[in-house]
Amino acid sequence: MTGTVPTFAPVQMPAPVRHETSWKHKWKKRLVTWARWSHIYLSMVSFGILFFFAATGLTLNHQDWFAGQQRTTTYKGVVDRAWLGKDVDGLHIVEQLRKAHGIKATLGDFRAEDGQISISFKGPGYSADAFVDRSTGSYEVTETRSGWAAVMNDLHKGRDSGRVWGRLIDVVAVFMTLVSLSGLSLIFFLAKWRRSGLILLGIGSAVAYVLYALFVP
Repeated sequence: MTGTVPTFAPVQMPAPVRHETSWKHKWKKRLVTWARWSHIYLSMVSFGILFFFAATGLTLNHQDWFAGQQRTTTYKGVVDRAWLGKDVDGLHIVEQLRKAHGIKATLGDFRAEDGQISISFKGPGYSADAFVDRSTGSYEVTETRSGWAAVMNDLHKGRDSGRVWGRLIDVVAVFMTLVSLSGLSLIFFLAKWRRSGLILLGIGSAVAYVLYALFVP
């Protein structure tokens, strides 16, 4: 008995699918990477100072908690009367007050009147007011130290803290803006959480506005 051996056609395996990467996909991937890493590194670089401004926002809003820290001291002394003539030698007067009483704060005001000279020094949580009698050269300095909380609050506001610290506040504001924007941009690349995230963003903004409209005079 003779038979024929069946023949089978070779099975054609499907070619592997190649996903062509479009330029849009490449740029989207780059943007996601940039947003993620910029958010992480900007947050870490500025963490300390951002934490400082966050914490001092609380102490600034509750200054009554630290009202008992203020301390006032009075000093007396005499300056050279030769500095008090028609042309007041303000430089030597100020330097003597600084050396005699350890005043390091910025000179806030210097006024020479007929009978006396008034000088004020200002710093974060600190003030020193001096009055010099032009006829005798005697003076009195009233120094007020308001405690660490007042120092932190003044640094938060940039009050009497100098030009360099003021520039730092500007830099921190830029960093906070970039950290916020880079963090916000990430939600647009997370399809699963995008809708709920944007809804929560809207709710938070709306709540803040309602509180402002109803309770802020």
